[in-house]
Amino acid sequence: MKNKSVYFENLDGLRFMCFLMVFFCHSFYTESAVVRTSQIWRFFSGSFLLANGQLGVNMFFVLSGFLITFLLIQEKKLNGQIDLKKFWFRRILRIWPLFYFCVFFGFVSFPFLKSFFGGTPNETANIFYYLTFINNFDVIAKGDPDASILSVLWSIAIEEQFYLLWPIVLFLLPVRRYWIAFTSVILVSWVFRATHDDPVMHEHHTLSCIGDMAIGAFGAWLVSEKKKFKARMENLKRYQIAIIYLTFFTIYIFRHELLFTNYIVRIFERSFIAIVGLGIILEQNYSKDSFFKFSNFKIISKLGLITYGLYCLHILGILTGQTLSKLLGIADNVWSVVIVEPLVAFSIAIVLAYFSFNYFEKPFLMLKEKYTYISRISPINLMRNKSGLRRISLWIMVLALSSVVVADVGLTDFKMY
Repeated sequence: MKNKSVYFENLDGLRFMCFLMVFFCHSFYTESAVVRTSQIWRFFSGSFLLANGQLGVNMFFVLSGFLITFLLIQEKKLNGQIDLKKFWFRRILRIWPLFYFCVFFGFVSFPFLKSFFGGTPNETANIFYYLTFINNFDVIAKGDPDASILSVLWSIAIEEQFYLLWPIVLFLLPVRRYWIAFTSVILVSWVFRATHDDPVMHEHHTLSCIGDMAIGAFGAWLVSEKKKFKARMENLKRYQIAIIYLTFFTIYIFRHELLFTNYIVRIFERSFIAIVGLGIILEQNYSKDSFFKFSNFKIISKLGLITYGLYCLHILGILTGQTLSKLLGIADNVWSVVIVEPLVAFSIAIVLAYFSFNYFEKPFLMLKEKYTYISRISPINLMRNKSGLRRISLWIMVLALSSVVVADVGLTDFKMY
């Protein structure tokens, strides 16, 4: 079979910015009554500036739909058909190792450590849902798990459900008919949202979120198959680019005020956000007259390469920051909650994600390349490492030691916003 390389250099930085939105949305939690009365804390905690950080997850869905569909279209053009088995095996190697480590930590290590440090485990989550990637439905039914590290995994479950079914659809249809599948999925999403007007369903149910991925997929198909559309993206005027970004920032700040107050608007609000997000993706990838490109910000782009680890593990950093704040006796200080704790959390998240990528995920990523027709070239060289198993063991040891620091979770009943 033939092989080809594709790399969207500006999406690494965009991916990191999506994570940053999620991180700040989850930060600033406090149990201190003193801090909660502070206007400074209210400003940072989600009442205004950072309330809609969950839009980062919306963007992740659109990015997944765009990237996976683009790569599958290129594979079908290159080889005449999509190799379903190899696609699924690539997804397994990319997603499962870290996901199942988080599941193990949440269901095994977390309750043990919580009990050891005097807390009382109260896990309501059903492990079967997590083992089978349907845990978003467990969150819908029961709310957030006791182990906060499990709380962020609902979006990965939806992506895995997407990865299971989407390539089959693209396998069966000719490329020129893909728009039918995209349109159908978006319509199903609208019907579901119209008949289930509930915030939890809208945010966590697969049929609500799948429309984001279909819109991302639509963008990939348009730039692959419609030369005029791609040319328009390449020749966007600066005022058009400004409108795209200003619209996103307006939604980020005023999402609830603008999009949640009316029933009809609530049906379509995710799709509207996804279209704006797709506009950013296409502008970053193709526009010749951008105000900036994320690839020019080298640190942000490098951090974008470890975004999966950052997303899965940042809760450990947040718990560590909160625990250290209590141990140091500064948990009632508003500046500790809004500055010190997030900085500690962010630093620890980067360290954990770095070790995860280099000593745990990378051996699986190198194996994944053997089953790839359309490679994603990365600035980080995934050289073969014969000591992969040794590095995996080292990574697990590092996480085990880190868990001791955050183990005083009985002091902090951290819940997702």
